[in-house]
Formats: sequence, C-alpha cells, structure tokens
Amino acid sequence: MILELADKRAEILRTPLQKFDFQNPPCDPRILYTDLAETMNKHNGLGLSANQVGIPYRVFVMRASPVIGCFNPVVVDQSIETWVDEEGCLSFPGIVVKVRRPVKIKVRFADALGETSTHVFAGLTARIFLHELDHINGRLFTESATNLELALAIKRAKKKSNATYVIGDLR
Repeated sequence: MILELADKRAEILRTPLQKFDFQNPPCDPRILYTDLAETMNKHNGLGLSANQVGIPYRVFVMRASPVIGCFNPVVVDQSIETWVDEEGCLSFPGIVVKVRRPVKIKVRFADALGETSTHVFAGLTARIFLHELDHINGRLFTESATNLELALAIKRAKKKSNATYVIGDLR
C-alpha cells in the first residue's frame, strides 16, 4: 500500500524513533517493509524512513534490488575519510544541500523477518543509509547546512517549482 508522506512541518520528522520490537511487534514487519518500499518506489526515492510516513519505529528502506529493509539499524564503524555531496529528501521536495558523510560504514540491522546481519556500505549506499539513519534519529539533512545555504536552497527550489519554504521548515 502506498503511504502518505508526512507534512514537512510534522513533529515526527524531528523526533527520535523507538526500536521496532520483534518480540511484541506493533505491526507486521513484512507488511511495513513492503509498504515503505512501495511508497519509496512510487515517489522515486533512494530511501524512505518510517517517520516520513508518520510511523514511529526505527525502520527504513533503501533502493536496491531487492529493496533493503533496515530495522533497528546502527553504525558499528565508519571511515575517517569523508566526502561532500548534494542530498535531497522526499520530505522536502526541491531542497538540495551539500552534506559531509563518511565514505565507508559498517552497519548492523535486522531485516523484516527479524534476522540481524552486519554489512559494509560505501559511497552512495553509505550516504543513503546515513541519511535515513539521521531521519529515524530525528535529525534532518538540512541541519548540516548554514542559514545562507538553506536560503539559497529555498531560492533554487522556488525557481524550479511552486515550492513554499521558510528556513524554519528545514530545521
């Protein structure tokens, strides 16, 4: 089922989420995974966290074949080497800012069946994972930008579409 994206001003986007409890699941994790994946694909996203659709659990999906579902993810190690690249977000259409992220990360998460595994991601996959991890920690990608950078991002977004943003929407 395609889920509705939360409004850019929704408090849940700025709130750290609770762990998904596989012992006493609040919903069927396989259905949650499928719904998040379908919603991400519908909106042509690279990732989608549960709070972006109003669900308060530490879960996100990332574009891959098949889509990677990450329940209760953690970073267990990361490279010292970093890189800066532009990021956008389904919750803030049209807004693009530069964000510094580690080049390589080692992560642990459970899949929709509750099986935990460890993975190493690099480059864009690491960036997507960290962007979505920030989401479930209540942190927005725009928090890495200065007010001037955000003002310029808003100006660019307004030129490309009828986007209506103020700095407060992005903090």
